[in-house]
Formats: sequence, structure tokens, C-alpha cells
Amino acid sequence: SFAQEAYCKLHMGNKSTPGDVPQWSTDDSKMAKEQLHVWPLDDDNAKLLDAVHPKSWTVEGTDETVYDLIAIGAGAAGLVSSRQSARRGAKSAMISAQLAGGDCLNVGCVPSKAIIRSAKMIREVRKAQAKPEFGVKIGGPVEVDFNQIMQRMRKLRAEIAPIDSHARGKEIGVDTHQGFGRFIDANTIEVVPVDGEESEPIRLKFKKAAICTGGRALVPKGIPGLDKAPYTTNETLFNLTKLPKRMVILGSGVVALEMAQVFATFGSEVTVLVRGDKLFPRGDPDAGPYLQKSLEESSGVNFLKYAKITKVETLHEAENEDDLPLMRVSVNSDGDDLELDAECLLVAAGRTPNVESLNLEAANIEYDLKRGILVDDNARSTTNPNIFSVGDCTADVPRLTHMAGEMAKVVVQNALFDDDWKLSSLVVPSCMYTEPEFASVGSVTGGDDVDVYTASLEHNDRSILESDKEGYAKIFCKKGTGTIIGCSIIASRAGEIINEVTLAMKHGITLEGIGRNIHCYPTTGESVMSCGLQLINSKWKRLN
Repeated sequence: SFAQEAYCKLHMGNKSTPGDVPQWSTDDSKMAKEQLHVWPLDDDNAKLLDAVHPKSWTVEGTDETVYDLIAIGAGAAGLVSSRQSARRGAKSAMISAQLAGGDCLNVGCVPSKAIIRSAKMIREVRKAQAKPEFGVKIGGPVEVDFNQIMQRMRKLRAEIAPIDSHARGKEIGVDTHQGFGRFIDANTIEVVPVDGEESEPIRLKFKKAAICTGGRALVPKGIPGLDKAPYTTNETLFNLTKLPKRMVILGSGVVALEMAQVFATFGSEVTVLVRGDKLFPRGDPDAGPYLQKSLEESSGVNFLKYAKITKVETLHEAENEDDLPLMRVSVNSDGDDLELDAECLLVAAGRTPNVESLNLEAANIEYDLKRGILVDDNARSTTNPNIFSVGDCTADVPRLTHMAGEMAKVVVQNALFDDDWKLSSLVVPSCMYTEPEFASVGSVTGGDDVDVYTASLEHNDRSILESDKEGYAKIFCKKGTGTIIGCSIIASRAGEIINEVTLAMKHGITLEGIGRNIHCYPTTGESVMSCGLQLINSKWKRLN
């Protein structure tokens, strides 16, 4: 693969020939599972690890180096921070403790979208089978090959991995140090070896540093039996090789609902535990009930409201990678006590920043264990002007891959070029990739000082022709004006459509401007134009 070839060419640890460079193989399965939480170690996962966590990787000649910028962390935040710095002439380094590419490549955006695609295809085939009007004849029931679905995911993830690889970073000019980074003082970071390596820690000097350590799944404390149970988070879910018959999901946010629909489509009996009485209680008030009904009807997802786990009992531990455990989850739902047996308990109850063990006090960096690194509007530490924070480890910013990438650009500009780019200037959309998708940007809660313009997809010609009329577009404006303050879209391609409104908000284009923008016909995107036309038409002059 490209990653292997590049690694062989650029490996700096010794004078070995390419054939002597150690690569991951099935013999390393135990190490990959225990240290990196990756299994099964088939050819595709071996290619992934060769790219994003080589078995051997060193950087020579750094003793006297003072880096212009060091990024601690190798996810989207660290990759963009270090690589853009190098491209712009800086002496740049990145410290990678686990898998380069972070959550997004390895246990988030990439693998989830791969299996979401498989689930969508399954639903399409079933839809064609159930509705003769499409003219597609399918003999027999639709069979789901879960092992093949996961194999495809691993193959595609390995195909994407080289862009995030250590080798690619080296080509750009980034020194990648494989190990755990922690502060020693205000301008020194110690890199501690990982993977059981016996080499000594090294110390790196810097002028500026960006903390890019990301976040992880929040596992609630105080639930009897949970800490010892073989529960799953997004970090291990994509290692499954056998479809669980039953899945209980703790949480009802984006990750929870995406995976609920996917696994229900594959054939699992899925129950989602909702803490309150509705989905997305702080968002568009129509979205939660709409999406719940959709997931119930299209995929058979079950929802329990006012649900709280009271105990988890492990009935059976998995004996090998091809086996599944069995747990009994005791739940109180709106006053009723229930027991749910499940082969998979997915904990998706929010995220927590990775800020422990960084020795932040040594560099006078203020932080909060629940919120993350405290920064000002320039993404700069509130207590150390040479330290910046990017992505999910940062307090009070959206925890999204595209936010991390954009924050990294802000930090490079401000840290290296003494600029004044502000986080508050960013307009950040989000999207949940269920079917239909749910995308939003800005303020979407409404109120007495807000005008709301809604276009149902029931009247959108493309949606009619696709036999996919589920959803709507809503645009929120300051009352009596066309100034857009938010947008909420439920549609098959909501994530594509929301970008137009985000651009309008960023550059001060009014709703009338969207309404007067010519859209291709027929497209689902015309729904936002329809919202604009409602405002324009309300101001029409009329002949007497």
C-alpha cells in the first residue's frame, strides 16, 4: 500500500532495507488488541496500523531543536495544526500516543459512515421489495452478512488511512514523535514511549504548543456493575465481527441514534435509553419527536423515556473475538422497573475531554476536568499565552471533527503569525447521519423575537419523485427581518443542504438572498429557497 511504501522510504529509525522494516501482522494480534484496542488484526487492520501507528518509528537529531509549534495529539486537531504549520515554514512536530487520525478515522466518522452506507442499502432493497411500484423484483428475503459489512468498513478505513499517516506527515515536514506527551515546564514537553518500548523518554522544546488530545466516551459512575461489565463504546464498537442479537444503548445523542438505526437495520433488537421525555430537548422542538417516529417506523428502534440504568449484571464473558458477552441491564423507565438482556451495551452518553496526565500544572495551564482546557476567543490558554487548545479537549466548543480542523487553522494563524482570528466568528453546522439526516446550525429554538419559515418536503418535487417525502427545512430569522440566526433540516441529504445556509450566515446573506438564489430543479435543496420565497412573497406589492 501507499502507506507501507512511504513508511519504508521514510523510516528514520535505522539503516534497514525496506524488507527489514517491521510491519504489523497476525502475530501481533494480542499487542494490537491490548495496547491499541484494535481487532481483528486482518490484512486491512494491519495496513491501518502500518500507516497510523507503525511498529517502529523514530525521529533523529531533535536534541537541540526548538520547535515553532508542537501539537500534542494526532487526531484532526493535531494533524491540521502540525501540517499547516509545516507547510507555512514552521519547524513543526506532532506527538502521537495512539492512532494517528484520532477518533474520526479510527472509531468515529469514517467507520460509522461505512456501515451507515451498508444499512441504507439494506433499507433500499427492502423498500423496493415491499413496493412493487419501483419495478424491482427480488426473490426471497434480504439477507444481511454482518461479517462482510465490517470487512468492507475495515478495507475502506485502511484505504483512507495513508492521508493521516506518519509517513505523509514526514513528507510535509512534520516530525512525528510516537509516545505520550506531557508538560515538564512552560516550554518543554516530555514524550514517554508507548507500546512497551524500552527507549528512554525524550524532551522537546517549543515556542508555541497546541493541546490536541481530543476526548473520549463518558462512562457514568455509580451504576452498580457497569465498571466491570464488558460494555462497548465507539472505541470498540467497530471491532465487532458478530452481530449482537440485542443491543441496549445508554444515551440518545448523535452517536446513539446513528448506531441504533444501523444495528436495528442489520437485525439487532435495539433499545435506546432516553434520559428525559424527548430527543434533542435543547434543539429544534419539532426535530426530536419527528426523528423518534421515523426511527421507530423505518427501522424498529425501541425507545424508553425517563430511563435510568440501576444495575448491570454480566451473565457471560466473551471467550474470543468471534464471541459476544451477555449482560442483564436493569432499567427504571418512568417509574417502571425492567430487565433487558443484551449482547451489546453501547455507552454513548456524551463525551469527556482528555486532559488528565498531561501535567498541565507544570506549564500553568488552567483546565476543568469536565469541560477541558480553558481558552480565550483566540483559542489561547487563559493562563499561558504560548499554549493553545484545539478540538474536543477545549472547553465550551462544539465537539466536531470539522470544528477541530477549523480551530487548528485559527491557532496556526494566531500562534505563528500573531493574528487575531476569533473562535466567536465561526459558524459551525452539525449533522446526524441517520435516515433521514438531521442537520442544524445556529439558534433553532425559536421564541417570541424569532420568525420561523418552514418548507415541508411533502411539496418538494424531488422528494416526491424519490418517494422520500420525509422531512422539512426550517430557517429562523430575527423577528421582522431576513437576518438568519439558525436553520434546522431533516432530509435525506440534510448535511449537504445545510452548508448553503451556513455560508449565508457567515457572510451576512439574508433569507431573501437565499430565496433569490437560483437552485437547480428538481433538488431537495430547493426547500431552503422555498423558505426564502415565503419571506419575499410576504412583501410583494400587489395590483389593486
